[in-house]
Amino acid sequence: MTANTDASATRRLATLAAGSLLVVLAATLLQVSFGAYPIPIADAWHTVFDPEIWSSAGVWRAFLLGGQLPEWLSRRQVVVWNIRLPRVLVGTLVGANLAVSGAIFQIVTRNELASPYILGVSNGAGMVVLLTLTLFSGLLPVMPLLAALGGAVAFLIVYAIAWKNGTNPVRLVLAGVVVSTVFGSVQRALFFFIDNLGVVMSAQTWLSGSLLGTDWAQVRIALPFTVLSLALAFLVTNELDVLLLGEETAESLGMPVEKVRFGVAGIAILSTAAAIAVAGLIGFVGLIVPHMVRNIVGNNTRDLLAGCVVLGPALLVGADVGARLALDPVQLPVGIITGLVGGPYFLYLMRRTENLGDI
Repeated sequence: MTANTDASATRRLATLAAGSLLVVLAATLLQVSFGAYPIPIADAWHTVFDPEIWSSAGVWRAFLLGGQLPEWLSRRQVVVWNIRLPRVLVGTLVGANLAVSGAIFQIVTRNELASPYILGVSNGAGMVVLLTLTLFSGLLPVMPLLAALGGAVAFLIVYAIAWKNGTNPVRLVLAGVVVSTVFGSVQRALFFFIDNLGVVMSAQTWLSGSLLGTDWAQVRIALPFTVLSLALAFLVTNELDVLLLGEETAESLGMPVEKVRFGVAGIAILSTAAAIAVAGLIGFVGLIVPHMVRNIVGNNTRDLLAGCVVLGPALLVGADVGARLALDPVQLPVGIITGLVGGPYFLYLMRRTENLGDI
């Protein structure tokens, strides 16, 4: 029975991965085809999968380490690979980070309402990022670490407020809402101290959650922190499975619950920070993707995280194509699209679930 169940979950995960990959591929072709320099879909396909580029060490050195692009690249190759594809790559990294961090927060708090945004982590990290963008631009390369520090402080405050001989799902959510509101107010207050209109507009776009203007610099910022946080997340799946059993059971098995909880939460905070540092405050991805994956593959933590890694990018990259093309030539922040999609889905979830809150 267990073997059949595991095989069924594996098949569902493989189907989810295949479907998500198709969505990302279709969104990529649309993303690189449309714009001021239009490219036919067939030409876009050949350019994206051009073996000459894939096998060129000089090209990848320029992309991943910075520097001058090789002169032999054609105009179409430069447009696709240096201007349009980085937006897809950043969307992929951000979607995976937000989805995985949301799943971890839901497990750590045993609360299916938990997400980086609702627990105040996003706004805590966001306030530090906004300060870095406006006052300390020289610290941009380490912005994910600074954002992680801000998110960690926010999470500690939420936990301290919610603690009363332990915590429960309702108190955590309420404390998260309060802390998120306070940090959000501080963010808006910072605008009154910014004199540069260009910085104000850039910061406002960032607060809305946007992939507009992203390039390989954002990929280089987010990629190492994404790889680190996702690797750590998969290393602690056994601990996450034990936490799902409840505090009393975990303690009876010899687990130092509070230490593990804060350590695992640190991974989720780093993952959230890597996303916020390059794309701003994008809501609902960390809330709804874990629910969608859980409904498909079940509660096994390793399968859940793997599903989030593939479905998060599909949702965000697909939403970004909609944000870019829906009102062309006006480009909406992707955070608006995720809100329009995530809000109704969350209402559906509330109507369908009788005991919404505890996992």
